[in-house]
Amino acid sequence: MNFSSLVRFSAFLLLALLSTQASAENKPAHGVAMYGEPALPADFTHFPYANPDAPKGGEITYCVVGTFDNLNPFILKSMRTTARGVIDTIFGNLVFESLMRRNASEPFSLYGLLAESIEMDPGRTYAQFNLDPNAKWSDGKPVTPDDVIFTYETFAKKARPPYSSRMSKIEKIEKVGEHGVRFTFNDQSDREFPLVVALTPVIPAHAFDKATFDQATLKPVVGSGPYLIDEVVPGQRIVFKRNPDYWGTDVPSMRGFQNYDRITIEYFLNGNAQFEAFKKGLCSAYAGSSYTGLDPNTIARDFNFPAAQNGQVIVKSFESKIPPAVSGFFFNTRREKFADPRVRRALSMLYDFGWINKNVYNGQYHRTLSYWQGSELSALGSPATEKEKELLAPYLDEVPADVMDGTYGKDVDKTGEISRDTMRQALNLLQEAGFKLDGGVLEDPQGNPFGFEILIVSAEQERLAAVFQRALSRLGIDVSLRMLDDAQIQQRKQTYDFDMLISSVGFSGTLSPGIEQIGRWGSEAAKVEGSFNLAGVANPGVDAMIDAMLNARDRESYVAAVRALDRLLISGAYVIPTQYSSDVWVSYWNYLEHPETSPLNGFDLSAWWRKPE
Repeated sequence: MNFSSLVRFSAFLLLALLSTQASAENKPAHGVAMYGEPALPADFTHFPYANPDAPKGGEITYCVVGTFDNLNPFILKSMRTTARGVIDTIFGNLVFESLMRRNASEPFSLYGLLAESIEMDPGRTYAQFNLDPNAKWSDGKPVTPDDVIFTYETFAKKARPPYSSRMSKIEKIEKVGEHGVRFTFNDQSDREFPLVVALTPVIPAHAFDKATFDQATLKPVVGSGPYLIDEVVPGQRIVFKRNPDYWGTDVPSMRGFQNYDRITIEYFLNGNAQFEAFKKGLCSAYAGSSYTGLDPNTIARDFNFPAAQNGQVIVKSFESKIPPAVSGFFFNTRREKFADPRVRRALSMLYDFGWINKNVYNGQYHRTLSYWQGSELSALGSPATEKEKELLAPYLDEVPADVMDGTYGKDVDKTGEISRDTMRQALNLLQEAGFKLDGGVLEDPQGNPFGFEILIVSAEQERLAAVFQRALSRLGIDVSLRMLDDAQIQQRKQTYDFDMLISSVGFSGTLSPGIEQIGRWGSEAAKVEGSFNLAGVANPGVDAMIDAMLNARDRESYVAAVRALDRLLISGAYVIPTQYSSDVWVSYWNYLEHPETSPLNGFDLSAWWRKPE
């Protein structure tokens, strides 16, 4: 063999080797993780926090606060008054399903549902989902690649954020054979986006009209999930019944979930009415108005009714192993009065956690200061690494020294009530921003008395807001409180019609923050009606950190980007975080049972069941 032939032969062998490696890397997989490999093997039989032998049958009633006038959860119109359960982070997705399903025992890993496998290249420039041939809609028609394509085309034109923006990262969607659908991503995509696609609910092309998709409806919708919509009483009640022909009963990611024959969701005007209904046995479980957990003070004060004392009602704590959901007072920074971060920082110093923890929560809570508190993703207690400093270099003037060196919030749980020194520091910050205290009244830079309104929706929020109001009055700040019902507050949120309100960043915290952070903190989301960027954050540094997080190729880079984002959010003081507990308390009637193993977030109601009679 001459030299030229040897070179050609070597090149052939190299190409063949690379082709073989690529084929091995891109072969169909049963699951996918954001980083590394999914924890469960290909032959797994069920998620760790589900009981595959849970008895099926009986019924359950959930009770929620609010109202509803729509059964389509994907549209802007009535987006915050869509019936619970159709897709639901608390009760499970009863009607619509996604290509893959998240395992809540891992930070961010997905396993097959509508799609039995996924194929991706190492750079995640494409993702091919191979649909389960058994997947069917509730009317018996098969789930096809055409349904997936229809979903994205319809969402792009007619859906609400974030569904409406997903096509912006997709170059093309193609059918591959009878059951495959391949997404090719463009240069706006990132490493997390294929997982976002995998989690996007799929709708049936034959059951929706693209032209009228953005209109609210109370007509029961067709989905692929385990339940059918059986009864609708607008604003009061929605009832789901098990689909006896549900296709996914034996899919491993669904085994042990949704064990009831009938699920009723009752609506109440406020939290007090909801709790009274639970006490009477009308509701099967109660974990606060938003089902994120009870506080110990509520348990000590309100659980002295007969059923709780004789054991018919059980109160149990579950340990959460994820960062707490950040809840607190959201500034609307779209309004001039809160545009200056110095003003927001000053007011944040006047949240009297020490008094509240002692007098409201019996000293059982911790102060929330980080958006990923208690995890390696948090900036608290950790000096910025070299990677973080490199990311933050263009924005260092926005980050106070104590936030950079990790001393911010040190020993905050040990501090008592607000001191004179803290009040003085807050006033100094306000004066730096052009405010002045004149005759006991704080005046803004234009000489007008400074004040604002806090919107509240519950007695608990009113207690917290009243304590905050009292502290602010010491600096001559006039704060008023306005109680609204759920429908009113949702409308105000959707149109950003508020000075300040008490809300939550999300239903739960996460060990794997991702694309949802764009909707919560991204500059573009601040301009879009109905987004979750309630504070109106429009900060180039925040956008840059989110981008770095989404495009990180290794764990070290990812952690650095999230910590850098945490430092910027803390420094911007867009929210006054309140408090948290790692114990998640749930109350329920003793005819319910739950698995012995819990997910990272403490509990999953969709894995519970009713004891056989």
